[in-house]
Amino acid sequence: MSTTTFTYQFESQTFTGNVSFPTGVFIDGKFSAGSKGTTIDVINPSTGKVVTSIAEGTPDDVNRAVKAAKRAFDESWGLKVPGSQRGKLLNKLADLFEQHSDELAALEALDNGKTFNWAKAADVAASIGVLRYYAGWADKIHGQVIETHEDNLAYTRHEPFGVVGQIIPWNFPVMMVSWKLGPALATGNTVILKPSEFTPLSALRVCSLINEAGFPPGVVNVVVGYGNTVGQAISEHLGIDKVAFTGSTLVGRKIMEAAAKSNLKNVTLELGGKSPNIVLNDADLDLAINWSVHGIFWNHGQTCCAGSRIYVQSGIYDEFLRRFTEKAKSLKLGDPFAKDSYQGPQVSQIQFDRIMGLVDAGKKEGATVHLGGERHGNEGYWIQPTIFTDTKPDMRIVQEEIFGPVAVVIKFEDEEDALRQANDTLYGLAAAVFTTNLTKGIQFAHKLQAGTAWVNCVNSLQPNVPFGGYKQSGVGRELGEYALQNYSNIKSVHVNLGQVIQF
Repeated sequence: MSTTTFTYQFESQTFTGNVSFPTGVFIDGKFSAGSKGTTIDVINPSTGKVVTSIAEGTPDDVNRAVKAAKRAFDESWGLKVPGSQRGKLLNKLADLFEQHSDELAALEALDNGKTFNWAKAADVAASIGVLRYYAGWADKIHGQVIETHEDNLAYTRHEPFGVVGQIIPWNFPVMMVSWKLGPALATGNTVILKPSEFTPLSALRVCSLINEAGFPPGVVNVVVGYGNTVGQAISEHLGIDKVAFTGSTLVGRKIMEAAAKSNLKNVTLELGGKSPNIVLNDADLDLAINWSVHGIFWNHGQTCCAGSRIYVQSGIYDEFLRRFTEKAKSLKLGDPFAKDSYQGPQVSQIQFDRIMGLVDAGKKEGATVHLGGERHGNEGYWIQPTIFTDTKPDMRIVQEEIFGPVAVVIKFEDEEDALRQANDTLYGLAAAVFTTNLTKGIQFAHKLQAGTAWVNCVNSLQPNVPFGGYKQSGVGRELGEYALQNYSNIKSVHVNLGQVIQF
């Protein structure tokens, strides 16, 4: 079966170069067309225009990928390859990410719309760090000997599940590739990865790098398709032993249900958020404003842990709002490849419509549009940085994840009331507090019902620190040593050293 090749000439002040690579489904180390020979259009969100078409994966392609992954696990990966070798290959892949960092960042800017500078400095750089981190873990995954009695040797082994399905979102495409592949491959699993159909290019480019790094065929397979076809097939497939998903809470529920109805496969979920950001009277205002702007407007607000509910204590509310507004106004919306651009477009027409629908709901429910609230420009999926004030706790813009450049700024008097409001949500992914009193900041962090609590910063993540949610923000943890648990079965082994059973 033939497949297509994506070729694009990037020309900007930041990066100039020709990028060319195959865009078929990637199974058993080879690219091919999907089983039906159909394609998916990839849209440039800056213009709304098609830049290329890629092969559409199908459930039949998932079946092929499962067979390839199972064969690789049994014959050339899994327990057949020592951790030291898995680590070498992950480090080689990290080297290739580094060598092609401009290219990967340019692809992110093209089909996601994030700025090239941020994509290179944050997304690609973080991906390299994550791959190197898990390369270091690959030969350190071990159990322990457990003392029982002299006639018994008891120990544990950490063994890979086998074939793992991974479904990643469109907001951080290449970074999510590293978050998912790193711990799965370090622990010896083989992978079937489904990138988002909105942002498939960087993941498809990584396929060629995986081959170049020397991973055996079938260890990593990439099938781009739609959620109700490929995503569902991965969730239900009896040959897949575990599924990991990052995305919305609604879809996470569907995946958990499908996994339960099939083979009761292990599931980890990193889901949505409506993260509170509490600014106390004694906060360093410059620090709090800069981080708060970054917390909500970075990546066009398309961040699961975005600080979208900003609670500001009454003593500094007016000054905070004035300066926060000035900072938001200064953000440059423009060509993702321009050096001075900060915010790009939303990823798709669907996402644009959803965000604007919630903005309209905020207006109808009586909130004040303090800034923005409208489309930016005449083409593409651009939305002005938006600030709402005069909200009520039950408004949709306060309760629902908007996933766009939309903040609500809420005045509070009492610190305990701020904590109560902050925790009054279905979500619990992240939270932040700003104060110059570190004792108070740590106390707040301990009381916030979230998997990550930041003190005097927002959206700060490190490869060796776990990330995940409370409540409806997910199950399990990404990153750090904790993520290895997502991809390991624990086996207990008992060896009789001479005990005789008396009858």
